Amino acid sequence: MSQRIEQMSQWVYEGLWGVLTRWFRVPVHPPTLPALAGEGIQSFRPARGFLRYLKFQFWIALIVIDVLLVIGWLVLGVASPLAGVLITPLALFLIIAPDVVAYLAIHLRFDTTWYVVSERSLRIRRGIWIIHETTITFENVQNVNLSQGPLQRWFGIADVVVETAGGSGGRGEQHAGMAAGHQGMVEGLANAPQIRDLILSRLKRSRSAGLGDDHAPTAPSAGLFWSPAHLACLREIRDAVRGLAPR
Repeated sequence: MSQRIEQMSQWVYEGLWGVLTRWFRVPVHPPTLPALAGEGIQSFRPARGFLRYLKFQFWIALIVIDVLLVIGWLVLGVASPLAGVLITPLALFLIIAPDVVAYLAIHLRFDTTWYVVSERSLRIRRGIWIIHETTITFENVQNVNLSQGPLQRWFGIADVVVETAGGSGGRGEQHAGMAAGHQGMVEGLANAPQIRDLILSRLKRSRSAGLGDDHAPTAPSAGLFWSPAHLACLREIRDAVRGLAPR
């Protein structure tokens, strides 16, 4: 029975969702990232457990709010039956309409969420009515860890938290998945440890290809020629800049 109700609600949602996607021009494909030829890019979305997790929170809030509205309506009807009858259309609207909007918003948030990982950066797309994107370059990443609460554990999902040294992107990109303290949230993953390890491997590779290591381009095909004297000079500049940084 519950499965049938879920199928019916999904059918209703998809019909309304088709209208919303045309109205709001919701992107159905993952965002892109600049990449060199042959560079590996992986795109993925939250797990279905994340949608169930959001719906569970929705139903809890729905029950609490609607019970309070019904109690207020009944109290008013007992105090003044005429006022209770007159206010019935408004009460039903306040009870039903926000629930429908919130239910569609949950699906909209789930369907528009994408994560893209390249060799150099992570891009997060998220939004409900307004779609935001955040790009986090691995050079700015300070730490990568997992976050999983008891309710998330019940639904088999976890978050990957990417902590950065500073903000990334322009003003239009600073909202998606970014919390206070410059944290990028990759939410609702069923394979969170694997995604964390993927980001850490890309982070390590990005740092190992940095200034002054053995991977500095020296071949003519790279378009640059780094002599030992060049590298020594660049290392001195790097050390001087580090010495100026506040401690």
